[in-house]
Amino acid sequence: MVTAVLAVTASAAPAPPFQPCLAAARFSPVAGPADRCRTQACGLRCWIVAKVKFQKALKRHGWQVQRKLEVLGDESGGETANTSSGTSDSSINEKSSMYLGVNHSEADPPVQKEDLVLFDHSDDHSESVPSLCIAVIGATGELARTKVFPALFALYYSGFLPRNVAIFGYSRKTLADEDLRSIIEANLTCRVDHHENCEDKLKEFLKRTYYIDAGHDNKDGMEKLNSKMAHIEGTHAANRIFYLAVPQEALLDVALPLANSAQTKHGWNRIIIEKPFGFTSLSSQRDTESLLSRFEEKQIYRIDHLLGKDLIENLTVLRFSNLVFEPLWSRTYIRNVQVIFSEETATEIQGRYFGNYGIIRDIVHSHILQTIALFAMEPPVSLDGEDIRDEKVKVLRSIRKVDFEDVVLGQLKDTSGKVDRYTKSMTPTYFAAAMYIDNARWDGVPFLIKTGMGLMKNRAEIRIQFRHVPGNIYRERIGHDADLDTNELVLRDLPEEAILLKVNNKVPGLGLQLDASELNLLYRDRYDVEVPGSYEHLLLDVLDGDNHLFMRSDELAAAWNVLAPVIHEIDQNMVAPELYEAGDKGPVNAYYLAAKHGVRWDDDW
Repeated sequence: MVTAVLAVTASAAPAPPFQPCLAAARFSPVAGPADRCRTQACGLRCWIVAKVKFQKALKRHGWQVQRKLEVLGDESGGETANTSSGTSDSSINEKSSMYLGVNHSEADPPVQKEDLVLFDHSDDHSESVPSLCIAVIGATGELARTKVFPALFALYYSGFLPRNVAIFGYSRKTLADEDLRSIIEANLTCRVDHHENCEDKLKEFLKRTYYIDAGHDNKDGMEKLNSKMAHIEGTHAANRIFYLAVPQEALLDVALPLANSAQTKHGWNRIIIEKPFGFTSLSSQRDTESLLSRFEEKQIYRIDHLLGKDLIENLTVLRFSNLVFEPLWSRTYIRNVQVIFSEETATEIQGRYFGNYGIIRDIVHSHILQTIALFAMEPPVSLDGEDIRDEKVKVLRSIRKVDFEDVVLGQLKDTSGKVDRYTKSMTPTYFAAAMYIDNARWDGVPFLIKTGMGLMKNRAEIRIQFRHVPGNIYRERIGHDADLDTNELVLRDLPEEAILLKVNNKVPGLGLQLDASELNLLYRDRYDVEVPGSYEHLLLDVLDGDNHLFMRSDELAAAWNVLAPVIHEIDQNMVAPELYEAGDKGPVNAYYLAAKHGVRWDDDW
């Protein structure tokens, strides 16, 4: 009798390289060796095939697992035993417990007397695929309710989460599991492009959702969270993700007890931290040091949902996969770069922006500077997240100290009737600046950034304006027409996703008349699919261990070095921002700033 037994123990794995893949390839089942060996002739050949398939599956899932293969049976071979039998299952479970270092007599008791969806490890392949627990800290807050839980359900509905998954909500409110499920359900919807089994999937997802009352002590709360996770995971390999949807000032109060009491020892642990990442350069440094004293750098994912847009991913795809663009990506051909982000809504103004954080810490520090870094970086060695982050940090360190004369600050006028609100706060809701990167590729090229709240329309785009054609033989036809004089490439996310290339062409008919036309790629016309939300994109990246869109600690410090002098100047001299009306284009001084650096803002708001 020959039986191939695979006992697995999970160890923390380094983040795998970023590789685009199909949904089915992310969490496809892992074939068990016993199912492949049905005859006596199988023997050693089947054992080798099983091991190779097992290794391939591990590589696909990005989880590094220590393997131990053992062949049990008589010397004469005999027919392979079916691993679904009671004897084989018992043997596998006993050996898995031994290799995982689990003492069944010390197993955690159930936390509550309730129906729990325990992870199913009954079939052959489930032991080789670690289970997953996701905890949302601050589960009753607006961010968790409206963004995080809906994104998790979208991933679950689309098949991107593993079969053995459990979702935990953690907060200080006194709630039961059903209360949390009701809160979550109110914000859940199914994908527009495939509604099959929506209700069934919704019920399955909610059934796997549990609530942990943190009480008034996060140390006790994290121990309760760990106990409930361990009970559901059982004795098998398990991974954990912790989404810290908490205010910046509460970060360490949650993260440090989590590090001490809630991490699994049978798989990897990853924590997701929301922006803004510190209030000052010094406070950010202290937070980073505290986090790195308890976590490894590869465990920390600083999330900015604006970086989960397709616009950001297209930066590298468009440049590095198209020969027509890569040779042009330098000061030799590019005259200026504009990074524009605006929102017409002002719902967050009263809280986040008038509450001292402002647009510099919230938008510029992460989203704008990360966009510039991805745009301007040198080609990375590979698409591995660490290789990309190595190149991004070089760009951030090369950004010249911003001259305060090249900064425009604005603040949205208050329209709520409390006229004195903005007079008591200097917190800007609009920021424009000219930045320069002092390296060989971008020396002398102005990077103009403009971002604000409560403006005319929602807009997110990058505009690349190219230099004039030297010795242009059509200059008499062009004259002083700036549109004809400038070729332009536009990468747009809002108001609609598009890639636009502006070129000159002849107008049909007699005579010679030039016209500036756009070669348009509109996503809604080209791709008949719903675009996933940015939270879905980034949460899936965390699950896959792809960290290239998340700020590393040295990137964080480099970004603060760029902005800290500007923030210090504002605070030291009590610089009053220029007021602007809701629905306007923003401060007029932004246009003088652009003209100073030879740039014309696009007026298509």
